[in-house]
Amino acid sequence: MVEKGSVSIHFVAAALDGLRAQGMEPAPVLRKAGIAPALLHQPSSRVPVQAYAALLREVAQLLDDEFFGQDSRRMKVGSFALACLLALEGGGDLGGALALLCRAYNSIFDDLRVSVRRDGRRAALDIAPARPDHPPPVFAVETLFVYIHGVACWLVRRRIAIDEACLPYAEPAHSAEYFVLFSTQVRFGQDQCRLWFDASLLSLPVVQNRRAARAFLNQAPESFLVKYRNADGYGRRVVNLLRRRPPADWPGADAAASALRCSPATLRRLLRQEGTSFQAIKDRLRLDLARTALGRPDLSVADISAQLGFAEPAAFNRAFRQWTGTTPARYRRQAG
Repeated sequence: MVEKGSVSIHFVAAALDGLRAQGMEPAPVLRKAGIAPALLHQPSSRVPVQAYAALLREVAQLLDDEFFGQDSRRMKVGSFALACLLALEGGGDLGGALALLCRAYNSIFDDLRVSVRRDGRRAALDIAPARPDHPPPVFAVETLFVYIHGVACWLVRRRIAIDEACLPYAEPAHSAEYFVLFSTQVRFGQDQCRLWFDASLLSLPVVQNRRAARAFLNQAPESFLVKYRNADGYGRRVVNLLRRRPPADWPGADAAASALRCSPATLRRLLRQEGTSFQAIKDRLRLDLARTALGRPDLSVADISAQLGFAEPAAFNRAFRQWTGTTPARYRRQAG
């Protein structure tokens, strides 16, 4: 469920709960998807998004449930495709398409209700329990938000930036994943369960068609686990600019804007439209480089810290813990 094509093992483990509830052994299913069962015991491990998508398809087929046992009523195989086609055919703009998508989901689920609401210049995608005393599982919230957000991005062929995520449960151990899943602004333990975004985006026209939907659905769920990215967008240009230099020599936001021949304000605006920021791009690139470097036993944590452009190892430790929920040393031990 991340942009770089890998998924935390936490999501893999959660996807297997429905199988276990039916008395099924998960190990054969994991192996069929190309995931080593031993990774379940390594909290910091990750799997390719293609393997995770294969696992979800296999679990959905075995349970005949595209929501993996997260609701009292099964979401029978094929329901997701019908909901997407309904949104595509009936929604002239994003707001109309999302309203239809929510109606489709509400006709399927017994335990959840999804809706889109406006509040001035902001809009929100809401998930609410059908009964106040029956809150949805964490994996149900994560999955449904990722699915609907992924479909929304595909419908308008651009990344829908999430300004803030409000979640009704305590911060989970894998909360660092939410940095990419949803937003850099995440609040746990809230009364509501919603994703806030710019209300003006609801007026964006739906630009996909039935032919494009066929390819999108054939590649599901991989097609929406990896968020929509514009290969020619400014986010990709910033990534390419930074990758040409070592992290210690990365430019600041103003210098990057100058190199890309735009003003700093324009760069901030364009990146925000793509659902990211200059700092977020730098953090994700540093995290990727850190994970790779921590796999090399010949490099000390101090060496890696210097390579990544941190002034001291303590600063690297703080940043890595913020990104992943663990320290570089612990990550290295668990990965080994």
